[in-house]
Amino acid sequence: MADKTNRIRSIIEKNVRDILQFELKDPKVGMVCPSEFVFARDNSEVKVFVSFLGTKYTHQAFEELKKSEGFVRSSLAKKVDLYKVPKIVFVYDESYERAARLEEALQREEEQLESMGLLDDK
Repeated sequence: MADKTNRIRSIIEKNVRDILQFELKDPKVGMVCPSEFVFARDNSEVKVFVSFLGTKYTHQAFEELKKSEGFVRSSLAKKVDLYKVPKIVFVYDESYERAARLEEALQREEEQLESMGLLDDK
């Protein structure tokens, strides 16, 4: 039973990725990168954690993406043969932005230490 559930989940993941990459033609959204899929226990809902590449206004792009949840679900229903297609819920994933801010802060700190002569280059 678990094997069937995992197979269904992987089919849903692949198709949602394809829909977001090839079928969603909204220029306001830009390039969407799904990073994680979290399924409800009964597969009735899937949370898709997304981030955006090359988009300056990510929060506006995310709002536009949320408006397309119905389109993604109906497109998924046409592609998979399931009795009940799960509800798609997009969740904004800020982990890439946080990592970039952290990397930038570490770089600034390293430059300050080097300018003060406290950091030895080995």
